Amino acid sequence: MNSTNTALNNTLVITIDGPTASGKGTITRLIAQRLGWHILDSGALYRLVALAAQKHQIALDDIASLQPLAAHLDVEFVAAEGAEEMVVLLEGEDVTLELRKETTGNGASKVAALPVVRGALLERQRAFAQSPGLVADGRDMGTVVFPSAVIKIFLTASAEERARRRYNQLKDKGLGVTMRGLLEEIAERDERDMNRSASPLVPAEDAVELDTSALSIEQVVDHLWQLCQVRLN
Repeated sequence: MNSTNTALNNTLVITIDGPTASGKGTITRLIAQRLGWHILDSGALYRLVALAAQKHQIALDDIASLQPLAAHLDVEFVAAEGAEEMVVLLEGEDVTLELRKETTGNGASKVAALPVVRGALLERQRAFAQSPGLVADGRDMGTVVFPSAVIKIFLTASAEERARRRYNQLKDKGLGVTMRGLLEEIAERDERDMNRSASPLVPAEDAVELDTSALSIEQVVDHLWQLCQVRLN
């Protein structure tokens, strides 16, 4: 057992990494529900940093101001009765809908490229690892945050399929978007995430990679659930 696991009190962790709109959030929630484990949506933390920066009129390249902002982020995740996703409060204000806008995601991708922000959030993310276990969704969960995770998964899908999924998701929330705009956003974020110097988006060496382009949510969950049964038993 290495030092990372010791630091996490030997809590079992499953990591699910991948690019934007690859299905990480939905799959993470469904797997965690089956296991009865906790969830970490690491992307939400970076989105919250971007929103907090906007709220306090801090530029997304102002490193000196972003580091303490990320380190002392006033955020709360509240499980709403019967809801498919948690209510997210930033400084006491419900920002759940604002959090999922593409402009927020684009801002999150920019602040996530800054080593000082990633460093400020690292221990905060690791603190989510609590008994009986954690399913962590992000871009560097298996490579940096939880390198000793018992299962590491890397989900992907074509840019076109990811744009289609995000389009349907945002339209259902009543947000005005276009397929062309989403494709451009996804291409830009993929480029930035994969080529940033701090924790670039890459599969962990021991990750199970799964292309979900032609798979339904149910098929992906069933495939990963079988993997869990083998690895956890």
